[in-house]
Amino acid sequence: MPVAFGQLVCGPPGAGKTTFCHGMQQFLTALGRKVAVVNVDPANDHLPYECTVDTRDLVDLGEVMERYQLGPNGGTLFCLEYLEKNLDWLVERLEPLVAEGRYIIFDFPGQVELFTNHPATANIVARLGKLDYRLCAVHLVDAHYCSDAAKFMSVLLVSLTTMLKLELPHVNVLSKVD
Repeated sequence: MPVAFGQLVCGPPGAGKTTFCHGMQQFLTALGRKVAVVNVDPANDHLPYECTVDTRDLVDLGEVMERYQLGPNGGTLFCLEYLEKNLDWLVERLEPLVAEGRYIIFDFPGQVELFTNHPATANIVARLGKLDYRLCAVHLVDAHYCSDAAKFMSVLLVSLTTMLKLELPHVNVLSKVD
């Protein structure tokens, strides 16, 4: 199987991850590069990009919340744990895309705990790494956090913790600079 290349887009809620994924898909397509975007966020109902693989086809956040009496955050954690346990489902859908030489963009949810202290995302990344997926983490953060020293320090610590937990090359991007 050929080597897969891509990026894992993460960051806090509202940082612009989905918008970034859409822009990246448009940019790479304009360059003539084959690209596939994977929605890993079970709560993201409005996808502006062409979604190639959608984990909502595997697990439904609404059903999880109702069945297990969970809120949106707990339900999202459950969905990522479910994806981790059923990662073969995702890999099966990615294999033909990798064979075509597509660049894979993973649009992850914004729950910070998924990247700082919960093991599901790190375990998914580690398993994909063993399958020869060469990924880079793109961590988006609202630029307005840079204007307040305490918020800026908090953002730096979250970014550093994410970098250490995922063990991936890491690019920090300030979003909403305008």
